[in-house]
Amino acid sequence: MSFDTLGLSTEILRAVSEQGYTEPTPVQSQAIPAVLQGGDLLAGAQTGTGKTAGFTLPLLQRLSGAPASKGRRPVRALILTPTRELAAQVGESVSTYGKYLPLRSTVIFGGVKIGPQITKLRNGVDILVATPGRLLDHVQQGTLDLSQVEILVLDEADRMLDMGFLRDIRKILALLPKGRQNLLFSATFSNEIKRLADNLLDSPALIEVARRNTASEHVAQVVHPVDRERKRELLSHLIGGGDWQQVLVFTRTKHGANRLTKQLEQDGISAAAIHGNKSQAARTKALADFKQGKIRVLVATDIAARGLDIDQLPHVVNFELPNVPEDYVHRIGRTGRAGNEGEAMSLVCVDEHKLLRDIERLLKREIPKDVIEGFSPDPSIKAEPIPNGRNGAGRGRSGGGGQRNRAGARSGQGAGRGQGGGRRRSAVPA
Repeated sequence: MSFDTLGLSTEILRAVSEQGYTEPTPVQSQAIPAVLQGGDLLAGAQTGTGKTAGFTLPLLQRLSGAPASKGRRPVRALILTPTRELAAQVGESVSTYGKYLPLRSTVIFGGVKIGPQITKLRNGVDILVATPGRLLDHVQQGTLDLSQVEILVLDEADRMLDMGFLRDIRKILALLPKGRQNLLFSATFSNEIKRLADNLLDSPALIEVARRNTASEHVAQVVHPVDRERKRELLSHLIGGGDWQQVLVFTRTKHGANRLTKQLEQDGISAAAIHGNKSQAARTKALADFKQGKIRVLVATDIAARGLDIDQLPHVVNFELPNVPEDYVHRIGRTGRAGNEGEAMSLVCVDEHKLLRDIERLLKREIPKDVIEGFSPDPSIKAEPIPNGRNGAGRGRSGGGGQRNRAGARSGQGAGRGQGGGRRRSAVPA
C-alpha cells in the first residue's frame, strides 16, 4: 500500500513525498481512511508507530476539502497534547504536511510569553495545537474562541489523565460545539481512558495496532540487578564500556535527574537533565544538544520525556524503575521506533523488586536478567521504602518517586499545565 491510495490530495502527497515517505505505517493505513469518513475514532497506538501523521494527514485533507466561511479564520481543528515537547512536534508535523495548503496553524503552550500567541490567534488560525493549561489561559483572557471547532484530537490521552488534566479536558469539551468529529489516541487503555472514550466518542471506529499495554517488539529488554549505591557506577561502566554515544536515562524525580547528571559529568560523560523545573529554553537546548551529539546522555523524568522524538535512539536506561507500570512502556517506547531496533535496560536494586514484578505482570512476560560481572548485588542488603512506591512509604535512597495529588498528577511536575519539542526523522512520518 502507498499513500496515494488513501484518498489524500496531491498537495498533501507532495509534502509527504518530500519527506521521503512512500508507504504508510499500519496505524496510518487504518486511521487515515477512518478519519476521512468523518466518524469518531479510538486508536490504541504506541509512540513511534507514526500515529501523529495518522491524524494529521486526514485532518488536513478534511479541512482543505471544505473551506471555512469568509472572514476571520476560526479555529476549526483543535489538537490537545499533554506536553510542550509533544505540542511542538505535532505542530511541526501540521506545518510540514500542510505546507502546500491554504491553512494556518499555530502551537500554544506554557513556559513562554503569551503575547506572541495572542497575536497569532488574533490573525486567525485553522488548526490549533495546544496543551490544556495554556489553552484555558487564552480562553479566560478572551483571546480564543472554540465555538467553531469541527475536529478534536486528544493525543496521548492516557498521559493527559496521568498528569491530572481530566478536569481541564472537561472544561475544554464544554466549550466545543457538539456536532464535531472526535479522535482519541492512547498508548494504553486504562479504565479511566475507557470512561473518557465512552463519554466523548459516538460509535467510534476502533484501531489497535499493538497489544494493549505492551512494549514494542523492536526493543530488546534486559534487567541488570545491582545494589542501589552502585547504580551510577554501573551506568558509567555500561556507557563507557559500550562506547554509547546517545542514551536516554530515566529517573523518578527532578532532584535525582540533577544529581545523576552531575555525577556523570564527574565521570567524564557529557550529560544534561530535562524536567519540569527547567525553563523551556533550557529544555529545548538540552534536547537539541542531545540530538546533535554534543552530549551523550539525556537524563529525564517521565513527564518531561513524554513526546520526545529522537531519530533512531539506540539506548534507553531505567536508572530507577517507575512507580506506575504503564510508565515503563512509555519510557522504553522512546527507542525501537518506526521499525528501528532499540535496547532498553533497567538497573534494578532490591528496593524495586515489587515494581519489577508489577511491570512484568503488565507485560505478561518476564524480562531477562543479566548480572554484569563485578556488579553482583550484595544479598545482605535489605530493601528500603520508595516514596509512593510499592514497598511502602518513607524515603529510600534509591531516588524516590513524585507524589501524586488528588488530580492524579505528580506534584511539582507541571500538573495542570502542559510541558513538553523534538522532531523525528525516520522511516515513517511522526
